[in-house]
Amino acid sequence: MKQKQHKTWSAATAVLGVWLLTPAAADAYTVYVSSEKDNTITVVDGETLDIKATVKVGPRPRGIALSKDQKSLYVCTSDADHIEVLDLATLKVTHTLPSGPDPELLALGPDGRLLYVANEDDNMVTVVDVEGRSKVAEIQVGVEPEGMGVSPDGKWLVNTSETTNMAHFIDLATREVAANVLVDQRPRVAQFTPDSKQVWVSSEIGGNVSVIDAATKEKIKVISFEIPGLRRESIQPVGIRISDDGKRAFVALGPAARVAVIDTATLEVEKYLLVGQRVWNLEFSPDQQRLFTTNGVSNDMSVIDLERLKVRKTVPVGRLPWGVVVAP
Repeated sequence: MKQKQHKTWSAATAVLGVWLLTPAAADAYTVYVSSEKDNTITVVDGETLDIKATVKVGPRPRGIALSKDQKSLYVCTSDADHIEVLDLATLKVTHTLPSGPDPELLALGPDGRLLYVANEDDNMVTVVDVEGRSKVAEIQVGVEPEGMGVSPDGKWLVNTSETTNMAHFIDLATREVAANVLVDQRPRVAQFTPDSKQVWVSSEIGGNVSVIDAATKEKIKVISFEIPGLRRESIQPVGIRISDDGKRAFVALGPAARVAVIDTATLEVEKYLLVGQRVWNLEFSPDQQRLFTTNGVSNDMSVIDLERLKVRKTVPVGRLPWGVVVAP
């Protein structure tokens, strides 16, 4: 069901209008945001930033991922204990996929057929065949698994366990845990670099990001964050995205309402960008000229111009926005 379009303009409306009409923004794409309080997926036009539709899904949608053909959206409906499959042409849920209890985050394997799901309540990673619509394996991990990062070379899946405080390296060929790396408190997200040589793991309560060598399974550096005027406990890293060229990483800092911009060569913070309240997850536009953030407390999405490293617009979405993906 479509809802009335929203237009929220900043004081720099004229400048923003020019920015929206630049060639980099001309290619059409769509942004999808899950809102765990409203049980919806908000559909946003990536070019105009207008809301195209609000789609009702199952209870407490959190992690979302695109199918390999980009025609479907996989949605972790956590309180329904399954994955819903949303057809992006019709915006209808066509079927569900089995998962363990309380699916939170998920990642699609390199072949596009196997979906890896973190099941928070039973300490398992569930492997789901999306074509056969069946559960094919369960992998025992630590307590309260959440983060799910697949290496671009297809060799590794890294799952984080919030209570065990570990990053579990799962060999995708054998579906066995090959190594466990101790990180700081409450690890949330695992993100590989484009060359598959490193995996970055955010620790929400620890307030830092561990950069781990994927070959040796040793920590290269632990990146900490300091923001003048904010208490250390307010800085809680969660979502991570690394640019396709591997030069910059962006880290959502939760209640700090900031996104940290990190130089991946020096592993130092370049800048902090002020966004909405409780920034949670991040996603790039297809041309990597913009970064979209879900802001869980302010119930909106920030749009960051990556060339200028400035927030250009805020788009109201559903209550408690959580996941975000972009489809060309």
